[in-house]
Amino acid sequence: MSVKQLSLEDAASANINVISGTTKGNQAVHDLLVAYRANRRTGSACTKTRGEIRGSGKKIYKQKGTGGARHGARSAPIFVGGGVVFGPRPRDYSKKVTKSTRKLALRKALGEKIAAGEVASVATFAIAEAKTQSFIKAVREISDAKKVLIVANSFDEKTYLSGRNVQGVQLITSAEVNIEQILHANAVILVEDAFETLASRTA
Repeated sequence: MSVKQLSLEDAASANINVISGTTKGNQAVHDLLVAYRANRRTGSACTKTRGEIRGSGKKIYKQKGTGGARHGARSAPIFVGGGVVFGPRPRDYSKKVTKSTRKLALRKALGEKIAAGEVASVATFAIAEAKTQSFIKAVREISDAKKVLIVANSFDEKTYLSGRNVQGVQLITSAEVNIEQILHANAVILVEDAFETLASRTA
């Protein structure tokens, strides 16, 4: 399998627009990563106010003469089992990021990975037999990094089946790959058929 280390010049010749060696795009990367993580939050945490606590609303003891504080019900927040003051309520944590910010962040993430020498290109990537050992051998011929991301336009079923249980290796299409996956990987392997899609996404 022929493996080539992808350079910034190679990316430019493939019309993949990337950014490196400058602070431009840093904020876009940060904003997009924050949005990814915020969008994964369910926002389902919920506590009950004193009005939602089930039980009697009867005054627990008389107003005067007890020497104690003047309480109305056991649902008051001061009691165990009572309501919660200013507790979490269901909410939407999702954040929106503009298309231009997404594109800028992808340019920056790809550019920094390429400049760091962590991106390689191969002509094809396919496993003839659906065996995990065959998949691991094929990946190790390209890179021995701990976390490997393989990007192509598509993968056949045997390749997916042979790689689904391999820890540290992820298969993703060029239309779906995001900057979080790119930055998380120690090595990115680009199959040549992904160049056109990546070029359109960074144009």
